[in-house]
Amino acid sequence: MKQLLLDIVPPRPPTLENFIPGRNLELLQTLRAILTSQNSERFMYVWGRAGCGKSHLLQAVTEAFIRKQLRAIYVSCEMNSEFAFGVDFIDCVAIDNVERLGSAAQIRLFNFYNQLREEGDALLLISGEVSPAQLALRQDLVTRLGWGLVYQIHELNDEEKREAMKSHAISCGFELPQEICDYLLRHEQRDLPTLIRVIDALDRYSLAKQRQITLPLLRELLQVAS
Repeated sequence: MKQLLLDIVPPRPPTLENFIPGRNLELLQTLRAILTSQNSERFMYVWGRAGCGKSHLLQAVTEAFIRKQLRAIYVSCEMNSEFAFGVDFIDCVAIDNVERLGSAAQIRLFNFYNQLREEGDALLLISGEVSPAQLALRQDLVTRLGWGLVYQIHELNDEEKREAMKSHAISCGFELPQEICDYLLRHEQRDLPTLIRVIDALDRYSLAKQRQITLPLLRELLQVAS
């Protein structure tokens, strides 16, 4: 993907409404039920390959809590990640890419999990690239990550991505030709956020040039942004 194009068109803020569920409808319904207090589950682990939508969901849930004037925090894990919050002062903790935690942070997360289980009522939503049993983390933490709800996030297949791109284009006021969808899936990054950003850039470029959205126009845009 052309980096200049990504810099020009920032990603849209992630929400549950603009998450394309595909085969993840049950997961999306569960998260909505938790947000509306129709589901009392407090521990949830979601996993899947990079680009499947894990970060989107965790950030969307965090923002949904904040919009309800609740206390929520999103943590993208690195080896030096800190957990500087207590169970009495938080309503939602979303921890992304848990497999990246260093040994000290794993201990802090283990202790926080135990404290939350015994004393708190916040939602702890954690993501990883593999299922809990496959995580290369300390065993006592791995065991606890498997205690709550566990969902695999399935990446959209090509047909679902085509439908998502076309639906997004319609929401923007234009129809996206099939050949553009096929071209993007063959020649550009295939994760949906990147595909959507290209479509947004193509929409803007079409308006600026006062030309119809066609495959030649897309190729011209990608050449200009290279």
